[in-house]
Parts: sequence; C-alpha cells; structure tokens
Amino acid sequence: MDSLTQIILGAAVGEAVLGKKVGNKAMLYGAIAGTIPDLDVFIGKLFDTVTALEIHRGFTHSVFFAIVLGWFFGWLISLYEKDASTKEWAQLMFWGFLTHPILDAHTTWGTQLFWPLDIRLAFKNIFVIDPLYTLPFLVFLLMAMFQPKGNIKRRKYNNLGLIVSSSYMLLTIIIKGITYSKFTQALKEQKITYKEIETKPTPFNTILWSANVETEDAYLIGYYSFFDTKPIEFYSYPKNHHLLSKYSNYTSVKRLIKITKGWYTISEKNNLLYLNDLRFGLLSAAPNFQQFVFSFEITKKNNKLVINEVPRNSEKATQLLKDFWVRIQGN
Repeated sequence: MDSLTQIILGAAVGEAVLGKKVGNKAMLYGAIAGTIPDLDVFIGKLFDTVTALEIHRGFTHSVFFAIVLGWFFGWLISLYEKDASTKEWAQLMFWGFLTHPILDAHTTWGTQLFWPLDIRLAFKNIFVIDPLYTLPFLVFLLMAMFQPKGNIKRRKYNNLGLIVSSSYMLLTIIIKGITYSKFTQALKEQKITYKEIETKPTPFNTILWSANVETEDAYLIGYYSFFDTKPIEFYSYPKNHHLLSKYSNYTSVKRLIKITKGWYTISEKNNLLYLNDLRFGLLSAAPNFQQFVFSFEITKKNNKLVINEVPRNSEKATQLLKDFWVRIQGN
C-alpha cells in the first residue's frame, strides 16, 4: 500500500499495543515502524532494474525481519524512552513491521512474507492506493490522537479505525469473488477457452475490476464495473514470446520473467524489444490500448544485455484517471 496508509496502520497498531501506557509516543513509533519496510525501494536504487524488483517487498517485508529487527529497534528505543520496557517497545515494533507486509499482501505486487522462501503472497483484492480504506482510518486515528492518554475514548476511536479498515478489506475479498464469477461466466457465454485467469481492482476503487485471461497464443484483458449494463468485452494481446528467443538464455531475462509470474507479452518498436508486465494492467481502460503500466526495454549495449524500466509521466497518469472514471460509470 502507499506510504500514508502504512503510516496510519503503523500508528494505529502502535496505539493498540502501547498507547495506554505511553500515549502519542506509541503512534509515533508505530508510524515509524510502518515506514521502515519500504526503505527497500532506496536499497534497490543501488542495483540494476531486475535486482531492484526482486528486492522490493522481499526481506524487509518478512516475518524474519519483523522478529529480528523488531527486537533490535525495541532495544534501541528503550535506551532513551524509559516509560516502557525493552520488551514492550520490541512488541510495538514487531507488530508495526509485521502488519505492513500483511497489508501489502492484499495488493497485486504482494510480499515475500516467508522470506527466504521464494513465496510471494499477492491476493490482489485492493489497489495500492484506496481512499475508502485510508480516509476513514485516518479520521479515527486523528480522533484518538487528541484524546488524553488512558482515556477510554482514545482506545475506542483507535479500535473503530482498525475495525472499519479491516471490515472494508474483508469486503474487497467478497467483491473480488463476485467479479471473478462475472468474468468466468462471460468467458463461458462467449465460448472462450482459456488456461488461467486473474482479477484485480483498477486504480483507487473497488467498483471497476479488470481480468487477465491466458489463452494459447494471447492474453485477453477485460473490464467489469458494477454499473455495467452490457456484456463484458475482452481485448486480445498477442504473447509474442518468440520475439524474445534470442535473449531467452540470459539469466536476467529469466529472472524478469519469473518476477512477472509468466504474465507478460513482448512488443517490438523501432527495433527494440519490450517486455510488458500484464499484472499491473494498462495505462488506460480504452479498447485495445497498448501501453502497459510496467514495461521493460531490453537491449544489448557493448555485448551486454541491459534491461531498463520504461518511465511513466504525469500526463499519462492524468489520462489514466480520466479513462477509468468514465469506464467506472458503466459500458
């Protein structure tokens, strides 16, 4: 999830663990704990594109990290914060570290919660930024923050924030199940034979959902809004995996394909190859749109294979929001 949401969750967890004893300090250190796991983004900048992708939501988003670093930071905090024990500070940091990747596991990218095992949990039931999850949570946290330490209203408001946000998360799982059945029923009615299907919400909402559908030679992408009145349309994107054959033996290419979980297409433009990660969708909901959110340029320079992520610009992001807002309203 986005940084603000993780800060709010961390602060609320900190309050739940130690707020009664140390007041707003619990929120402060909880917010810090909710931020630290995402420092892997800055660590990734020290490495090549593929390695950075592998590092993201890996070690720092694991149970191992929460246990070991939770105790370390708990000990560190206890050196100058004497109103709670080392064990209590360690518990606060542990839960702050652990709830961060648990929340991230509900997004499309997922988390390597059981690092070093190569298992990345990704339930894909909520977008990385969802105002309906974050804003009510923030309101209850602020209400709790301005209550005196030990006041029963403080714990009540904080618990309400945790309950409301968790209930919404549960609702997104139910919604995902409903939309999954809508997509599979549409495929059945249209007599489309497929190997696999994955579904996910589109940006900032849980009303409009998209589906990636694998067929023999292509991937189909379709959208379903709860306001739709017409059948779901699926648009075909050829796999073109054969275009990558000359680079298929390179370790970095194999690693990148592994990151995509096999959900990728290859496109060619100006004699350059691009690997498009389908898991994060397109930069528009317009029919047959060709630009993907995550695309990687593959080239050879000085007999060395180079992989770079294609940058996204703010104009495209603005257009994406406009397109999805129109599509949310129904087909």
